[in-house]
Amino acid sequence: MTLIEATAGNTGVGLALVAAARDYRLVCVMPEKMSIDKRTALTTLGAEVIITPNAPPSSDDNFRNVAQRLSREHGWFLVDQFRNPANVRMHEETTAKEIIDQTGGNIGAFVAGAGTGGTISGVGRRLKALHKDIMVVLADPVGSALADWIETGKPGPDGSYAVEGIGAAEPPANLHRDVIDSVERISDDESFDMARRLIREEGLLVGGSSGTNVAAAMRLAASGQVNGPIVTILPDGWDRYRSKPWLQVS
Repeated sequence: MTLIEATAGNTGVGLALVAAARDYRLVCVMPEKMSIDKRTALTTLGAEVIITPNAPPSSDDNFRNVAQRLSREHGWFLVDQFRNPANVRMHEETTAKEIIDQTGGNIGAFVAGAGTGGTISGVGRRLKALHKDIMVVLADPVGSALADWIETGKPGPDGSYAVEGIGAAEPPANLHRDVIDSVERISDDESFDMARRLIREEGLLVGGSSGTNVAAAMRLAASGQVNGPIVTILPDGWDRYRSKPWLQVS
């Protein structure tokens, strides 16, 4: 079958590798906000890329709605990372296990942004089962509606932000609010400044959402609220953002 997915780019690259290995056709639907570098990577790997306007979830032009419509019209298999429970389950069974193995279970907090919600929900649930006092903290871009939703149960205003792949105008099904204890709101400037520091000072070749996660983790560490190591995720690479102005700042 043909696979289709709505993606900010990173999941699309993973799917493209699998599709190439198994000789599947893959169609990736991306909002125009996402970098040219991601489009290039996907097409190089053999995926077909469809670009949509930066439309809200209520619009027919929203990238997730376009992917769902094309799936219905053509009989393509929608991977559906925003709803597919395999997303959360795999992070619970694999990513969380790696973290526990590498830390020996000595964890004060886990910090992550949410695109689909799979990472923070799956890892968070497994860590809470290990020890109920481990804090699970959402790193959310300023302009995303998710921080307010975690704190109040209602999504906040839908604003604009430049960080790619995390945050949303409404919570995805795979983001489990009951797992998350608190939120750190991180601006674009903080995210990109931290990403550049990670590149230049640590040799970690990461993108903007990695900067968001680390900025949130460092703020949490400075607060003195956490007893034990703080774990976060570096989910993106700089090669997908080289055309972006934030990465070219001297």
